[in-house]
Amino acid sequence: MSGLKLRDVRKSYGSVEVIKGVNLDIDPREFVVFVGPSGCGKSTLLRMIAGLEGISDGELFIGDKLMNDVDPSRRGIAMVFQSYALYPHMTVRENMGFALRFAGQSKDEVAKQVAEAARILELGPLLDRKPKDLSGGQRQRVAIGRAIVRHPEVFLFDEPLSNLDAELRVHMRIEIARLHKELATTIIYVTHDQVEAMTLADKIVVLRDGIVEQVGAPLTLYDDPDNLFVAGFIGSPKMNFLKGRVEGALIRLTEFAGQTIPLGRFNLPPSEDDLVTVGIRPEHFKRGGDAVLDLTIEIIEHLGGETFAYARQGDGQILTVAVDDGRDLHQGQKITARFDAGKALLFAPSGRRIR
Repeated sequence: MSGLKLRDVRKSYGSVEVIKGVNLDIDPREFVVFVGPSGCGKSTLLRMIAGLEGISDGELFIGDKLMNDVDPSRRGIAMVFQSYALYPHMTVRENMGFALRFAGQSKDEVAKQVAEAARILELGPLLDRKPKDLSGGQRQRVAIGRAIVRHPEVFLFDEPLSNLDAELRVHMRIEIARLHKELATTIIYVTHDQVEAMTLADKIVVLRDGIVEQVGAPLTLYDDPDNLFVAGFIGSPKMNFLKGRVEGALIRLTEFAGQTIPLGRFNLPPSEDDLVTVGIRPEHFKRGGDAVLDLTIEIIEHLGGETFAYARQGDGQILTVAVDDGRDLHQGQKITARFDAGKALLFAPSGRRIR
C-alpha cells in the first residue's frame, strides 16, 4: 500500500487562497483523519488528493510518483462520498461491480471481487436487493464495497457518516475501523466530528482556514495541544478557558478574583501583568484540587455513566465540570469546584501554548 506526501500544497480560486501551504506525510496503511470546522478546507484538500480539484502550487506524491497532473482514474485511489450515489435501478451486486464491468473485466472476475467485498462488509444476504430496500447504513456499506472492489492504494472518505442517525454512526465507525484492520490499507477520512476523529484515527490533522494547526495521535492532541484552537476543538465536552493575569509567581484568575494558581510548573513563564488563558478539562475538576472556584449550577447533563454540570460565577462564563456522582445536584445549587493546577494548560494572548 502507498503512503502520501504533500509539499507546500496550495489551492486558490482567483485571488482567494483556501489551502495555504500544507506539508504532510502519510505513511502506508495509516488511518489519517482531516478534522476541523466547516469551511476549514478539509474536503477541498481531500478532493485535491483525489484529483477532483487542481493543485495551484506545491507537489502531491502518492508512493514515489508525482500526481499533480495525473488523471484521477490513474492515481490508485477510491473515494466514498457523503451521498451514497447508488444507481437506483441496479441491485447491490450490480452497483458494486459496475466499475469493474466498465473497466472490461470478465464476468467471473467481477463476481469474485464483489463476493469478497460482500464478505468483508457482511452484505451477502443483500446482494439482490435494490437501494430503496436498504437502510442508510446498508447503503453506505454498499458505497464502501464499490470502492473495495477496485483494490485502491488509498481510500478517501468524505464525511461518509453525516447522513446517518446517531446509533448508525456509532455502528459504522466500528465497521470502518474493522475494515481498515482487515484491508490494511491507507485511509484518509474527512469529518467535522472530533469524536469520529478521536475514535478512528492513527493520526489526526487539525485544519483551520486552510492551515494545518497540528498533526498527531489523538491522545497527543488531547493532552498536549499546540494552541488554543486545537485545545478547544479536540475533546468533548470542550476544554474550559479561564482568563488570567500574571502577578509575580502566580496567575490570578480575573473572573475569580480570590483564586490564584502557581506559575512554577511552566518552563517559560510570562512577564508581570501579562494576560494569559488557563485551560482546564472538565474531568480535571476533582475534590482534592488546589484551585477552588465557587459556582452556581445552571444545567445538569446526566449521561448515565457520567454527569456534567454547567455552572458559572455571577454573570461570568459557563464552565463545564465533570461530576463523579451528580444524582443529588440540581439547578441553582451552589457548588465548590476544585481542580489540580498541575493539570492546567497555559496560553498566550496570541493563542500559542506556553509550555
